[in-house]
Amino acid sequence: MRFGESVCNFPQSRLDRGMRIIEPHFEILAMDDGADILRRLEKAGRVCYKSENRITPDSARDFVRTILLSGHHSVIEHAGATVRIVCDRGVSHELVRHRLASYSQESTRYANYARDKFGREITVIKPCYWADGSPEYALWHEAMLAAEKAYLALVDAGATAQQARAVLPNSLKTEIVLTCNLREWRHIFELRCAAAAHPQMRQITLPLLAHMHERLPDVFADLFEKYKKDVSG
Repeated sequence: MRFGESVCNFPQSRLDRGMRIIEPHFEILAMDDGADILRRLEKAGRVCYKSENRITPDSARDFVRTILLSGHHSVIEHAGATVRIVCDRGVSHELVRHRLASYSQESTRYANYARDKFGREITVIKPCYWADGSPEYALWHEAMLAAEKAYLALVDAGATAQQARAVLPNSLKTEIVLTCNLREWRHIFELRCAAAAHPQMRQITLPLLAHMHERLPDVFADLFEKYKKDVSG
């Protein structure tokens, strides 16, 4: 995959009775070539041992594997990745709990969904745990329509976007750009790919782990092996 290539793992959006219902997805915005990352990590890590003289054209991979096995994970903080994630507000609230990261997120204070640029509708993330046509899905769907109706009515009555957002649901679509170093990405995957993580969080993190492993297997191989069944399933 090339730098900046869009990575969308789920079906594209569809229109449904006034509001827009979409699946979560992500895009890797910035991540250096794997070989370049390994060389950078080796140069940084060998300073600790003053073994720069052992650097060769082929030594970076083994060095990085060795430091990961030894638990010297501070070295992989010298490289990172930036990802744009489209998810619901509930998932984004969990993501921003990770401290060692930078975030830029769609603001419901300034994004007025009653305006024509948003199609005068809200966009929500489809829950992955209720099948179309099920009683639970029908109840969720009606609740989303009611939230949209209330939001638009408040804006039409003179409320600002930051006031009207009080009635917006956790299922509201949000876009969040997340940048952190590789050590923190590993920590995120360890927590958010686990079976106990929220199903909608795993919708994002499992395929994202697979893509990062494809780009940089020497850093993510152990985690990919741990969750490979869940990724392929």
